[in-house]
Amino acid sequence: MVSSASSSNSVLDGRSNSMKRPENLFVWREFVWGALAGAFGEGMMHPVDTVKTRIQSQAIITGTKSQKNIFQMVQTIWASDGVKGFYRGIAPGVTGSLATGATYFGVIESTKHWIEAVNPSLGGHWAHFIAGAIGDTLGSFVYVPCEVIKQRMQVQGTRSSWTSTMMKQNVSQKSAAQMVEVVDSVMHPVVRVVQFSDHMYCSTLARDVPFAGLMVTFYEAFKDLVEYGKQRLPPGSNVGISSSFEGLLLGGLAGGLSAYLTTPLDVIKTRLQVQGSNVRYQGWLDAFRSIWKAEGTNGLFKGSIPRIMWYVPASALTFMTVEFLRDHFNEKTDSCIHEVTKISIEPSSKICETAQ
Repeated sequence: MVSSASSSNSVLDGRSNSMKRPENLFVWREFVWGALAGAFGEGMMHPVDTVKTRIQSQAIITGTKSQKNIFQMVQTIWASDGVKGFYRGIAPGVTGSLATGATYFGVIESTKHWIEAVNPSLGGHWAHFIAGAIGDTLGSFVYVPCEVIKQRMQVQGTRSSWTSTMMKQNVSQKSAAQMVEVVDSVMHPVVRVVQFSDHMYCSTLARDVPFAGLMVTFYEAFKDLVEYGKQRLPPGSNVGISSSFEGLLLGGLAGGLSAYLTTPLDVIKTRLQVQGSNVRYQGWLDAFRSIWKAEGTNGLFKGSIPRIMWYVPASALTFMTVEFLRDHFNEKTDSCIHEVTKISIEPSSKICETAQ
């Protein structure tokens, strides 16, 4: 009887473990949905990001105070590079977004409930902020080097446009050493990343960690407001909003608001990553002081409009894609995993019957 009981208990434990195992597996699909959504959003909005990067970096690339606006920059890129100019750096951009999208959404789902359970005082929006920040930090190990490569390719343009620019600037007066430095910095951005310094990495984290935390916090807060509004509707009201459409609207609002608030951090990061020989910053604080002294508030918020123009649709597409994948594929993956679980449980049931 003892052996039979112990056998039955072990089977029950096996059932319990097998039933818990799928819940852990469900977390991994958030990594997959996040990766797909991040890559999709980056690919769709990369041209706007190119314009934003060019606008923010032109002060240190040209060394002049007369700078181009959005429309002038679009015309410049189109005239020199054509369509290809807007998509310079898209490969490293999508690669980085795959990594950060996966860790961002995957870690949010697996971490926010744990934070609330371990420390109830950090529940609610604080848990969302911390989970988003942690997820983005983990993805930064892949995202940051890709970001550096992407931005340098965006600023440099194609070989033909750079040749045209050098001819206009009468580069024949430059020394041979200067020419070698120019060509190397333009044609080999990947090599320059080998010299990647800590202040570049820290400046990227200084921008992305607050942005990631704010975006998921705003998104969850907006979802709470929508849910509150639904509860206040009169009885019998049939207002149906799909999760995908809700993600599109609320994700865009959350991304745009977070992007504007973190624009100064983005300006500093961009200047540090693409700085050349005309202007050299000694670090994050030196860049902040120099920009504030030379350009004031306008300098710190330079490129805020194209940044918002990028993040509103990019965030909207990203959250919409995640919600769409959850709605259409979570149920299918659930059924598949339950089938596998059922198969794994059946042999154990037969063993239990034999023992009795």
